Amino acid sequence: MQTRKLMGTDMELSVLGLGTVKFGRNTEVKYPSAFSIPDDNEVINILNCAGDCGINLIDTAPAYGNSEERLGKLLKKTHHSWIISTKVGEIFDPLTGQSSYNFTSEFIQQSIENSLRQLQLEQLDIVLIHSNGEDETIIKHEGALETLNHLKNKGLIRATGMSTKTIKGGFLAIDQSDIAMVTHNLEYQGEQDVIEYADKKNKNIFIKKGFASGHSAKNNVADSFRCIFKNDGVNSVILGSINTDHIKENCLEADHVLRELENV
Repeated sequence: MQTRKLMGTDMELSVLGLGTVKFGRNTEVKYPSAFSIPDDNEVINILNCAGDCGINLIDTAPAYGNSEERLGKLLKKTHHSWIISTKVGEIFDPLTGQSSYNFTSEFIQQSIENSLRQLQLEQLDIVLIHSNGEDETIIKHEGALETLNHLKNKGLIRATGMSTKTIKGGFLAIDQSDIAMVTHNLEYQGEQDVIEYADKKNKNIFIKKGFASGHSAKNNVADSFRCIFKNDGVNSVILGSINTDHIKENCLEADHVLRELENV
């Protein structure tokens, strides 16, 4: 699988990343079908399948149930090296099945310390703000990116960014951090300007919901990848799957599309 440099760092990321919400949470999620959370052996098999396909980027978050904790225990049982991206801001309560948000400096600090413990790491590769949709308030008034960048300067984080939900938020994230994670797929390209802005600024873009959270038809996989990878500013597409056959198919399709686009 192709890799792309995360600008401003020495990290080389696979163009596909593995999303792990399904490793720790199956309530109040927006997938079209219900699913069971895989057991430890299944998770190890999924991780090794992804690694064998060339994926080295893992996407997780405290809001993904016990995903971080499981990754901390299970990644060391795989035979691959990983770059881990996690988040701060959203809190998931398994008892109520509801999320809440906190973007204060104190909470972000605590969240980072907890993620380091859960993932059993001394430094986090990538940390993104998990937006509730009020991007400008989070950045301008809460100072969340400023807090992350302070922790980056202390050596706790290698790269910072924000999973945004607005165009203005995407622009601010690009101006004030390393990465904006934006939604982009066949049905929605409303944040195209953010992708282009990041490319001009030599910053980085992660794509979420590239298959519209599983709502895109299976025969649209190649078209979905064309829609995304025609943009030079895209580093990685985060795809959440616990089906090893789908992971293999997606990796082959992404490679095919990228080779096709190189020859255009």
